Amino acid sequence: MTSTAAIPLADQALADRLTARLALVEEALRDAVGNADALADSASRHLVNAGGKRLRPLLTLLVAELGDGARREVIDAAVVVELTHLATLYHDDVMDSAPLRRGAPSAHEVWGNSVAILTGDLLFARASTTVAGLGPEAVRIQARTFERLCLGQLHETVGPREGDDPVAHYLQVLADKTASLLATSARLGAMFAGCTPEVVSIVMEFGERIGVAFQLADDVIDLTSDGALTGKTPGTDLRERVPTMPVLLLRARCAGPAASDEDRALLARLDGDLSDDAALDEAVALLRAHAVLDETRDQAVALAHDAVRVLEPLPAGPVKDALVSFADALVDRAS
Repeated sequence: MTSTAAIPLADQALADRLTARLALVEEALRDAVGNADALADSASRHLVNAGGKRLRPLLTLLVAELGDGARREVIDAAVVVELTHLATLYHDDVMDSAPLRRGAPSAHEVWGNSVAILTGDLLFARASTTVAGLGPEAVRIQARTFERLCLGQLHETVGPREGDDPVAHYLQVLADKTASLLATSARLGAMFAGCTPEVVSIVMEFGERIGVAFQLADDVIDLTSDGALTGKTPGTDLRERVPTMPVLLLRARCAGPAASDEDRALLARLDGDLSDDAALDEAVALLRAHAVLDETRDQAVALAHDAVRVLEPLPAGPVKDALVSFADALVDRAS
């Protein structure tokens, strides 16, 4: 079995095609972020050079195999979704005060918040330039996707309104912040490969569902990961008061009559001062051992299974098998 990025592929011919096309995407990506201005060039290349799994362009390329995946427009679409993703990372790291990204210092740690924010804007401008070459419909899709990305971040920042269900609010945030771009990645791949509207609709829905599952798996990984391997300090979201599913589930428990003293004590600890590394480590360890972590993992797995069921109308073959592997690999990270 061959691995392309983080996705195991049983079909060697498919793996070879995707590997070759990912190389084209990588080359085009590096060309797209280049800039004559030395500071803009260095800051724009920062996250590109840090690497990454390139999950979004991989999904674009993989879905395109349901049609004519060799079209140049497919490569350009893959570049667009990765540039858009990278742009959001610059902004997210500023808002979350994240010290690391992909094992390297975050851009705002190197150049400051203003440069990091402007670099994210610059990358989105480059994504917009590329997508303009794909035609008006692609531009509209890109604009609507970026709107959802912004709304997701906005709603995460302000939190649920009075009377809203915090868990439902959070799931909508994940749908907008993460799933929207995965859905667009699949949509553009199918569109520009010449797939039928039915296939485009199927893979869009797959992207939406797997996107939420992916982020729920990340919520688990934030607590269980080895920071040396992931490049992210475990518990960063706890320290920065970023809502995650395990904490929301714990809050829901504590709001009901069945909450234990241990539940309430853990929530009080999470709401306390976590600026000290030792205090954060202890909070992470306690939450890692709590049942809400398994509940979050179970949600991720259930959503991944839902995503796989969406694929049922697609023809059997290596591409469909690879999409199933894609779904499994995203949530297996949290096992």
